[in-house]
Amino acid sequence: MSEGELAYEALVQFLYRAPVALIQLQKDGAIELLNPMASRLLMPLAPDGDMENFFHVLRRHAPDLPQLCAQFSDQQGVVCEGRRIVVDETHGAADGPAVLSLGLLKLDDNRLMAVLLDATHEVVREQRLLASAAQLDTLTQLPNRAGTMTLLRKMTARTRSATGDHCAVLLVNLDRFKQVNDTLGNAAGNQVITLVGERLRSTLRSGGRPGDGGMVMEAVTRVGGDEFAVLLDGLPEPGVVERIASRLLERLGLPYRVREQELALTFSLGLVVLKTGENDADDLLRDAAIAMAVAKAQGGNRAVAFEQEMRDQALLRSSLEADLRTAVERAELFNVYQPVVGLLADGHMDPGAGVEALVRWRHPVRGLVSPIDFIGIAESTGLIHAIGEQVLATACRDFVAWQRQLSTAAPRLLAVNLSRAQLTQADLCDRVAAILAASGMPAAQLQLEITESLAAQGADIQHQLLGLKQLGVKLALDDFGTGYSSLSSLHLLPVDTVKIDRSFVSLAASSAHHKVLIEATVLVARSLGMTTVAEGIETLEQANVAHAQGCDKGQGYLYSRPLESAALQQWLTAHAAQPAAAH
Repeated sequence: MSEGELAYEALVQFLYRAPVALIQLQKDGAIELLNPMASRLLMPLAPDGDMENFFHVLRRHAPDLPQLCAQFSDQQGVVCEGRRIVVDETHGAADGPAVLSLGLLKLDDNRLMAVLLDATHEVVREQRLLASAAQLDTLTQLPNRAGTMTLLRKMTARTRSATGDHCAVLLVNLDRFKQVNDTLGNAAGNQVITLVGERLRSTLRSGGRPGDGGMVMEAVTRVGGDEFAVLLDGLPEPGVVERIASRLLERLGLPYRVREQELALTFSLGLVVLKTGENDADDLLRDAAIAMAVAKAQGGNRAVAFEQEMRDQALLRSSLEADLRTAVERAELFNVYQPVVGLLADGHMDPGAGVEALVRWRHPVRGLVSPIDFIGIAESTGLIHAIGEQVLATACRDFVAWQRQLSTAAPRLLAVNLSRAQLTQADLCDRVAAILAASGMPAAQLQLEITESLAAQGADIQHQLLGLKQLGVKLALDDFGTGYSSLSSLHLLPVDTVKIDRSFVSLAASSAHHKVLIEATVLVARSLGMTTVAEGIETLEQANVAHAQGCDKGQGYLYSRPLESAALQQWLTAHAAQPAAAH
């Protein structure tokens, strides 16, 4: 025989001997070709012996297959993978499979290829381990959280060999899954969850595979919501876990087709390997969740291995969160104010240009807690709304009191930061207006500051900013140079002041490049009627460079650290003579 004939004969022998069912069919389900395994698996489903149409054979068990194929508009690709089809819910069929696993591939506009596996033993094994249907998730047919704990306890309690017998947990979470539900609806969200579960199951060899230390068990479960767990047992060495995690992220990152849309999703994955002597299932799942949260905090779309200090930080965060909930009521949070000065020639300054309000926390046990340690907690828990409102109300009352007590020595402008969460409040403008009215604060002397990256986001943020402008308050763009906007788009933002980030200012004295950047920012801002503030000035040389490049104001430790109200009044009084030297 020729080489071509030999190759064809080899292909026929492969199809004949393949341990999986292979069926080639037309787009309407008409079967063109099937191997002996396909006949064995499908025959019990066609008691009348009619196996001419694949969709017809499975019509009682998977009636949606024709519609699923018709809705798949790509010229080729995976229509579904790892889909379980329950043929006999008792799992006791004597003449055929009780549960099938179906993969369906579109070859071209007219042909499909179906792959069927007998998944009965796999399902029976899972159900024996779980011992109860109540431990199965109804949406994905994966073990639920209770089932996950059952499997974990069995895994961690098992006696292990001295070497080559490790186990691990991987916790998988969808990044920004809420956006899917918000934009496409809960039904589409459920479809995404189902597709993710199928892809996890098909990526892993759920039935186990040989390893250096015995059988490797790979099980997928749905812990809840958009979180899945992957349980690995009998691993030959711990390093295998990271390779499996990498493979999962790669496969999970492929597009998903939902309602004629192709979705690109990313995932955060936390992994933990069971160490010698540790056998607590709850701790293992908790540590995986901590590592997953770290992966999400780092931007998502990555896997992070658990480390002990992560648990310590999580405990500290949990403790701070509990304390922060009562800190507002107990008046543990208070304002400090950093002077913003006018930049004059020869290192002189105008001390009354303004102040920026900043929040601090005086913890009854820990002492002063850095904003770096609690602002993120406040934002993630929603406490930032109450804290931000308290900071603004207190600052406005203090500002009005300074005007009354200090007269011409009082600051002329009050700057207060707005967080991302505050800007999403539908009634933010009403709340600001109420605070202005209650304190007697002139709107024109209040400046609300937002970060550059936040100002550049979406029509909703722009609408909120315009609403604040209508109240008469000023707006400032904080940390300019570190976000997503640019000088060319500065005219699109409804701001009055641009605050140049300290990273530019700190290098301006020694870097011609940064001098040019500051000068360009000042020129563009000035052409738009905006003022500029140089942040983070710590030396007289930096102050002179900022002034030479045209900055209107400066702020930093050269002039003063943030001060409580009484200390600020003393500072303002001491520097009331103008012009005053920076030192």
